[in-house]
Amino acid sequence: MKTTTTDRMLTRVKDVYLYVRENGTVTTQNVVDEFDITSRTAQRDLNVLKYNDLVTSPVRGKWTTTSKEVIY
Repeated sequence: MKTTTTDRMLTRVKDVYLYVRENGTVTTQNVVDEFDITSRTAQRDLNVLKYNDLVTSPVRGKWTTTSKEVIY
């Protein structure tokens, strides 16, 4: 089965969420470095998670998970 761009993006977003959850609070730059992606891509992924109420940014550029339960 061919992996699509959307599949890769969804996998990365899930991995970013797990990374934030495991590390407590991370910066956008931490995500850039960990996943070897651009800051624009990291911001886009974090915004997807924020839109879905999975992460929050109490201080600009820092991210932490919300209390929303995730089943995967």
